This record gives sequence, C-alpha cells and structure tokens, in this order.
Amino acid sequence: MDGTNLRELVYYAAVSLDGYIAGPAGQFDAFLAEGDHMNAMLARFPDAAPTVAAEALGITQPASSFDTVLMGWNTYAVGLPYGMTSPYSHLRQIVFSGTRTAEGEGVTTTAENPVEVVRVLKAEPGADIWLCGGGALAAALVDEIDRLVLKVNPVLLGDGIPLFAPGAYEARWFAPVATTAYDSGVVVAEYLRRRS
Repeated sequence: MDGTNLRELVYYAAVSLDGYIAGPAGQFDAFLAEGDHMNAMLARFPDAAPTVAAEALGITQPASSFDTVLMGWNTYAVGLPYGMTSPYSHLRQIVFSGTRTAEGEGVTTTAENPVEVVRVLKAEPGADIWLCGGGALAAALVDEIDRLVLKVNPVLLGDGIPLFAPGAYEARWFAPVATTAYDSGVVVAEYLRRRS
C-alpha cells in the first residue's frame, strides 16, 4: 500500500458462537487450533502467527498483510508464562497498558489514548494494522476499526471476555464481504465498516 491511502485497522480474532474471544480466566483452549480453516488463515495472514510458531511450521512472514500488531495487556500476557515476551517479533508490537510495562524486545508499551495512536499509525505508510485483542481495547477503538475478520468457532463458552467490551457507543454497522464455512466447523466471516 502506498502512502496516499490510509492503512486499515483489522480486528482479526477467534470468537465463540456466543461472542467471546476468551473464557473467564482468559483461556482460549476451546478454540480449534487445527483444521482446514487454519491452513487458509495462515496462507492469508501469515503475519498473524506468533513468530516462534511460524518458524517451527516453516511459514514465511513477510509483514505484508500486517506490519504492526496492537494488544491490550491481557492479550500480551497470554504468552508470558511460556517465556514469550515478544510474541510477534517480526512485527511492530504495541501493548496498551497504564500500569504495566512489557519487557520484550521490540515491544512498545504505551498508556496513550489508543485512538490517537491508531490515527498516527494509519497516516504512516505500510501494511495494515492488526488489532489482536482484547475486548476492552476493541471497544476503545470501535470507531477506528475498518475491517472485521472473525473466526467463529462452533463452541459456546457461556462467559468470558467479549469480542467488544460493553460500552456507551452507539450502533456501528459493517457490510458483509465474505463468509466461508470450513470442514473443521469454523466459519470465517469478514466485514467492512459502512461509512456514511
């Protein structure tokens, strides 16, 4: 993408049928990590795989689909018990937290307003920006999200971290772009923001 067009903020996430991106304690082991949907998504978004996993699988990560990833603290912290302090080292990593500091190489922690950060990023040349999670950060950025790519898993979690944290924002409309059902049971649904 050249510098004359704004980069898109893409919220690309796995979600349950009842709208959760993780369980009550942040667990995501109910989501399918194998199957034909994974092959398709890794082919389309190789940059969204953790760097170590991509290396193990022999996946090239050109930072062409995304070159920047945004994470709330809880999303970033998922890898910390496993020593993963720089989960997407092939990307520019920005973690939003007002109380903690990420120690990973190539990871920037900021307490700045996420909307202001994203607007600056969108004005820069480069590939799209991946909103990895979580729900509170997504809610804060609801008006900046240009595209939703949701891996809807055939599971009900009953409780947990919602795709968007509850908020006072008004209804936002997205136009469907494509829906693909995979043999694994996962349905990938993609939407573009409707602009007035």
